[in-house]
Amino acid sequence: MIRNPVLSGFNPDPSICRVGEDYYIATSTFEWYPGVQIHHSRDLVNWTLVRRPLERASQLDMRGNPDSCGIWAPCLSYADGRFWLVYTDVKRYDGNFKDAHNYIVTSDTIEGEWSDPVYVNSSGFDPTLFHDDDGRKWFLNMQWNHRTESYGGAPKHPAFDGILLQEWDAASGKLIGPVKNIFPGSPLGLVEGPHIFKRNGWYYLTTAEGGTGYDHAVTMARSRSLDGPYEMHPNVHLITSKDNPEAVLQRAGHGQYVETPDGEAYHTHLCGRPVPPKRRCTLGRETAIQKCVWRDDWLYLAQGGVVPAVEVASPTSATRKREEANIHYSFETPQLPQDFQWLRSPYPERLFSLTERAGHLRLFGRESIGSWFDQSLVARRQQHHSFRAETVVEFSPDTYQQVAGLTHYYNRHKFHALAVTLHEKLGRVVTILSCPGDFPHGRLSFPIGGGVTVPEGPIHLAMEVEGNDLLFFWRSHSAPAWQPVGPVLDAGVVSDEGGRGEHGSFTGAFVGMFAFDTSGRGQPADFESFAYSITGRE
Repeated sequence: MIRNPVLSGFNPDPSICRVGEDYYIATSTFEWYPGVQIHHSRDLVNWTLVRRPLERASQLDMRGNPDSCGIWAPCLSYADGRFWLVYTDVKRYDGNFKDAHNYIVTSDTIEGEWSDPVYVNSSGFDPTLFHDDDGRKWFLNMQWNHRTESYGGAPKHPAFDGILLQEWDAASGKLIGPVKNIFPGSPLGLVEGPHIFKRNGWYYLTTAEGGTGYDHAVTMARSRSLDGPYEMHPNVHLITSKDNPEAVLQRAGHGQYVETPDGEAYHTHLCGRPVPPKRRCTLGRETAIQKCVWRDDWLYLAQGGVVPAVEVASPTSATRKREEANIHYSFETPQLPQDFQWLRSPYPERLFSLTERAGHLRLFGRESIGSWFDQSLVARRQQHHSFRAETVVEFSPDTYQQVAGLTHYYNRHKFHALAVTLHEKLGRVVTILSCPGDFPHGRLSFPIGGGVTVPEGPIHLAMEVEGNDLLFFWRSHSAPAWQPVGPVLDAGVVSDEGGRGEHGSFTGAFVGMFAFDTSGRGQPADFESFAYSITGRE
């Protein structure tokens, strides 16, 4: 049995690819580095993170990219004995423009080194590469029209100006031949996320529509000719929860078709699981899989209708493995634990080190928390609605401009942080910095004022999140009792819908360690360990 979501936490825009008995899903990572997550499965039930392929400056440099920009909607495929990964690097979000640049990288294996990128175009985002059975390759992406009243946070249909198709020549690495707009979308609008596959002489086009909020959908069309015209699915939408507000899996849309070796049909999609009463998706957009059936050369959900199911039949008898309830991370090796990422920079050595002090993650205080350039923040995804996180930090600030600690982080407008710093009257303290969704100003609040004086030596920091509520704790290295600090904070604001609203940002909540030093002296903070524990039932 497949239980959705199969990839919990921030894992949107799932592109799925099968090679033999192996399935791979590539998901968007936006401003988090390295770029693109690729998970592997042999049963569609259990998935393992195996690669983040965009890992060096020649492939990806996102310094300066605004929040919720960076890597959008990768497409993973396999042809000619190698893997192909197509993706967008978005450099602008607000205003009428998007500045979206599309690239292709390749590798003989998923786990191996991926090539430097080949630039393709910048006419829109959400690219895909279709390998036709005659050997020709075709590049598709949505077209962005800046001459509209659509802007970041308030998308409108005219800006999403259809799906473009053009042949791509692998030998020269260039687009060739005419560009054709092959699909305007359905009346729902906001057409994006195209994928094409071929079956029984039909070309099938699936797209995402309705925006990536609560009106999201997978729309389907078909044609006998690759460049159209395309006729709409009898239901228009293959998958959507837009008319079913009680469905467990909301915001369903943007996915891709795959067949098992035995010809069984499945389709991925992103989804969100809102937390009442404000319907905020604190885990971001997650990945789900639906079983499908063919009737009259059209694809339908196996359970009927268009609303995605939490449990669907799997192609094998595999059962979902029990996830580890308590994960303890140590920093004993030169490599960061796989669950962790950082923000934007292809030069992590400027931000952190795992070798300068044995057994510790050393963060170098750089720019402020929320910076789009050099931000020293190392974090993992929040994957559960109720969890506890802990860390131990050694930090000796000599000014209030030096701050290091533990954070529940979404972007510069949505985060809470418990940190060690220096107060000119109180001495070394733990304090709380919070930005509860203040867009566009990013104004901080300080729920405990100057902070609470703490002794010298390592300081243990913790947070507990239960749904919409967050509470911080601290203790000294010699004192076993945890001390709650500050009021209950709004954890629900650290979500897609928090602050600016559902179309204003669309990544996901992270929990991790950070340090900044706005004096410019790079004061280091040493973290001994990190722990993440599930505290409730999902």
